[in-house]
Amino acid sequence: MYYKINPPLFICYLLLLIPLYGTAQQPDSLKSSKITRVSGQVTDAVSGRPLPFISISFGGSKYGTVSDSLGRFNLSAWGFYNRITFSHVGYQTFTKTIKPGQANELQVRLTISQTQLKEVMVTSRRRYRNKVNPAVELIRQVISHKEQNRMESSAYLQYDQYERIGLSLSNVPSLLINNRYLRSFSFMLDTIGRVNESAQTTLPVYFSEKLFKNYYRASPSKSIQVLTAKKEINVIKFVDTVGVDIYLNRFYGNNIDIYSNNIFILNYQFLSPIADHAPDFYQFFITDTIQYGKEKLVEVSFTPRNKGDLLFEGRLLVTLDGRYAVKSCDLNVNKQINLNFMRNLQIRLDFEPYPGGRYYLAKSNAKADFGVLSNKSIGVLGERTVFYSNYKLNAPLPDLFYEGKSVQTQPNSDQPDTAYWLHKRPDTLSPAQARVYAHITKLEGMTSFKRATWIASTLDHGFADLGPVQAGPIGDFFSFSTVEGARFQLGGRTTPKLNKTVYLEGYDAYGTKDKQFKYELSTYIALNKTPYYLFPNDYFKVSYVYDINLPSQNFSGESQSVLSSFQTGRSSYFLYNRVLAISYAKDFENNFSYNLTLKNWDQQAAGTLVYQLNDANNTIIPHLTTHEIDVGLRYAPHEQFMQGTFRRRTIVGPYPVFNLLIKQGSTGIGNGGYTYTNIGATIVKRFYLSQLGFADVTVLGGMVVGKVPFPLLNISPANQSIVYSSNSYNTMNYLEFVSDHYAGINLTQSFNGFFLNKIPLIRYLKWREYLSAKVLYGGLRNENNPLYTTGLYQFPASSNGTYSLSNTPYIEAGAGIGNIFKFCRLDVIKRFNYLDHPGAAPYAIKFGFYVEL
Repeated sequence: MYYKINPPLFICYLLLLIPLYGTAQQPDSLKSSKITRVSGQVTDAVSGRPLPFISISFGGSKYGTVSDSLGRFNLSAWGFYNRITFSHVGYQTFTKTIKPGQANELQVRLTISQTQLKEVMVTSRRRYRNKVNPAVELIRQVISHKEQNRMESSAYLQYDQYERIGLSLSNVPSLLINNRYLRSFSFMLDTIGRVNESAQTTLPVYFSEKLFKNYYRASPSKSIQVLTAKKEINVIKFVDTVGVDIYLNRFYGNNIDIYSNNIFILNYQFLSPIADHAPDFYQFFITDTIQYGKEKLVEVSFTPRNKGDLLFEGRLLVTLDGRYAVKSCDLNVNKQINLNFMRNLQIRLDFEPYPGGRYYLAKSNAKADFGVLSNKSIGVLGERTVFYSNYKLNAPLPDLFYEGKSVQTQPNSDQPDTAYWLHKRPDTLSPAQARVYAHITKLEGMTSFKRATWIASTLDHGFADLGPVQAGPIGDFFSFSTVEGARFQLGGRTTPKLNKTVYLEGYDAYGTKDKQFKYELSTYIALNKTPYYLFPNDYFKVSYVYDINLPSQNFSGESQSVLSSFQTGRSSYFLYNRVLAISYAKDFENNFSYNLTLKNWDQQAAGTLVYQLNDANNTIIPHLTTHEIDVGLRYAPHEQFMQGTFRRRTIVGPYPVFNLLIKQGSTGIGNGGYTYTNIGATIVKRFYLSQLGFADVTVLGGMVVGKVPFPLLNISPANQSIVYSSNSYNTMNYLEFVSDHYAGINLTQSFNGFFLNKIPLIRYLKWREYLSAKVLYGGLRNENNPLYTTGLYQFPASSNGTYSLSNTPYIEAGAGIGNIFKFCRLDVIKRFNYLDHPGAAPYAIKFGFYVEL
């Protein structure tokens, strides 16, 4: 890791190092002649990196200190001392002769000992036990004092925050550096940077600095963060990284709270080494004691009991003043951890003492190195450094202030001026960091760079940016089905470069078997001059579409393009749809949104699907026409987006998402043939379960009021493709179940390898286990059942048939293995009932292709 001096903390160290004996009673002339002073820096003899927490003492005395985060130290004591000793577990003890009674300046390089701490832990013949273990007893004291020591134990809290995030390509190969096409970019390279303690060539791609003011109130709980200044530059705009800092903050730990049971980093929950149940998952060892004047500190090293679990290894520095507060900590991960592409993760937290005995966080630094292959391949290096200062306890602001938004931005917060940041920045940028702003600005103006980013953005998003228009989605260019045969599609949409208020979108498609042209054309009028695919929405939309799909396909969830064309069993039910719709959509800053739609929908059955009345003549209905007014409501508290020039993507978090859709059908308008009300609702939430991973839960329900034919009922979303779908029933056939009232729950549990990590040999594959279960209960009133009421459509008799849910709920459950070759998932799904239906299979095998960390 790279460490930089925090001036207040450094001054505090110096004050604590003033000797407490003898000097106060000596005349000034006598003191100056008998004080031995030593200062300097301690570094690793091989890598040259600064070494913090090195124990330093005068030989044969009680005076000592430790090196700070930069490896610097300053030790002075009254008396004549001619030797100074440097020691730390894992390094050879080094003793240096000095000049007694004088000032000495040293540069000390320590050599790693042959026997490392981790090796001692592994090869120790004594079985590790928590019982009668002084290290565990000490940690239990730290755990019991957590609430007393954490910042949030105050009724009110204020503090300032400086945040710096950098992202670079690391270990850039010489083949690229020397390539004649890329040689013009060579000014961007940092050829003297150090990554994972080795010299590597890096290429910066993102850099930002921000200043915040933070306010916290305990009761009722409220946190407010106000952005006061920012400066940001970004090479990788092609990956939709407007607001990328939101994602990177979560990626590298937005608020790394060592006192929390779980620390959210890299989209996963890591168990804190001082979590309530940490002794059940970690092994602890007391590795050193350190003296700060009269204050004693204990260094506790820790390592996971199981190397594959989402746990840290590192060390804590704990006070022995009765508060058992954490003064600093280092958090790292081992190479066996079940994370993809992770080559290194280092986190350092430093705390400062404040009045009242608490140690408040002064600085956090998180650095992660990712790469597809080994350490010698190109990778991505990210670093987030945060300084905290100006803490104010129990200084409440007016109650009206705490009613404001949790995230606020001051006007004119953009501060591009270099002089401004020289004054506000609490430390000094490295030479490479200082050059980033100018270099990226120069890079963005280069024609060759613009060409390279255009290719990358096209491959990443599936839209080819042509300035005023974008062509795509490329992923929909080809697919096939039993009705259409091979389907070819071309589409596109306009961008703000053409007009910031009016947007056009559409496509043309053709099937080689049905020889039908399909198309869609949509016009958006953005009232806030924001593209309709970005937040916040505020637009009118008029659209007309003629296309083919499967019954209930609009509700079936994910599609993986060409792969979804591969089906299991018979899937011969299709619909040709003509839909004219006029809608209005609105997003609010609190992440509540609604949309209103007036829709005329004409359905034409295709394939083996037939719309046939249950009258005496079995009359064929060529077209089913409905007219609807739809109202959609959505509330996603604390939702965060990653968005840019192509689309917005929700960053999954722990907060629920509520959806309500009401469809009101009417007759006499737009050839509408039925009057009905269709209500559907879902609640989606992710539950984080620490070491047991996370659970995604969806609760759903709905009802149809009115007499309608089966195409207007709730058609349970089935999935006969080979691709696993989390929102569909993976062993259900298309159009197998219809209902006019239903309720269900979908559950997917991801264990992140918690169990497989403990199986010999298997754990090295870093597979991850999944469990899923889906239960759907529903029914069909007699007025909507063609077996009891005339004037309805007969249920399809071909293929596998259509049924209503009875008193027995539909149940399927599955188990899956993911992260196979780091991108493949395989699920085996079992269907528990309704197995007497034609074509019903008790088991199904589904595939998925996902890239996860």
